Amino acid sequence: MKAVVLKGYGDVDVLAVQDMPEPKVGPGELKVRVTAASINPVDWKIRRGDMKGRMDLKFPAILGRDVAGEVVEVGTGVEAFEPGDRVMGLVNAGYAETVVAPTECWAKVPDNLDLKDAAALPLVTLTGTQLIEEHVRPSQGDTVLVTGALGAVGRSAIFAARARGAHIWAGVRKKQVDEARTLGVDGVVALDDPKDVAKLPTLDAVADTVGGEAVAAVLGKVKHGGTVGSVVGEPKGAKEKWLVVRSFMAHPDAHRLSQLAESAAKGDLVIPISRTFKLDDAREAQKVAEQSGVVKVLLVN
Repeated sequence: MKAVVLKGYGDVDVLAVQDMPEPKVGPGELKVRVTAASINPVDWKIRRGDMKGRMDLKFPAILGRDVAGEVVEVGTGVEAFEPGDRVMGLVNAGYAETVVAPTECWAKVPDNLDLKDAAALPLVTLTGTQLIEEHVRPSQGDTVLVTGALGAVGRSAIFAARARGAHIWAGVRKKQVDEARTLGVDGVVALDDPKDVAKLPTLDAVADTVGGEAVAAVLGKVKHGGTVGSVVGEPKGAKEKWLVVRSFMAHPDAHRLSQLAESAAKGDLVIPISRTFKLDDAREAQKVAEQSGVVKVLLVN
């Protein structure tokens, strides 16, 4: 099969498209012909070597955490899926023509959801919803700030927080404020504008998707004993302010992913896709995604 291979750490020139052995399906697994895979920040962080301390990587490696496509083979013991099913999944080695992963990684794609649109969903929607539902855990009426609100994970966090009845503030850059108002949140704050941050109400929690100076700017606005959930590691200084800090990485959840697919099919959860590239153009695709930061980019077979 054709795949995008990472040959070492570095810039996009360490990516190469080449033939690789096609993965074999094992017990409890699905083999899927990939229609599209999406590019996520974790992909270029791995490529650059940012994740060396957290992830053991052997070269050549295939990047890519989420895909959508059609089941071509099922392993022994698999009863919920069959060849021909349209699926999307949180997987490994998604930048390829074929992927194998356990059944718990996959969810069926609703008939009225395009497979390309489905490919943009698994990692970001599970990350955003798990951030809210498992780590921030707001109660109805709580005031929650979502940093990086225009990103795909941020949009998913807003979706989950809204379902819990939270009052939501969208944290973005000053240049993004007008666009963020289209998210239908209770308030928008420019995290790179100290005067704007000063106007924030007292927060019950922060759902952080970006880290760095953006979350540091708002820690003083979180109530004593409030919660900071993060997908990018523990914010410096949060525990010193007597805040509850929960940092995590997303995990497969087939049931929740199926629900999120239904929400996307209904138009209740929208993850905008900005660009699509052929698998052969993976270098350019990653460059575009990395430079923009918030747009969703797909690799299409």
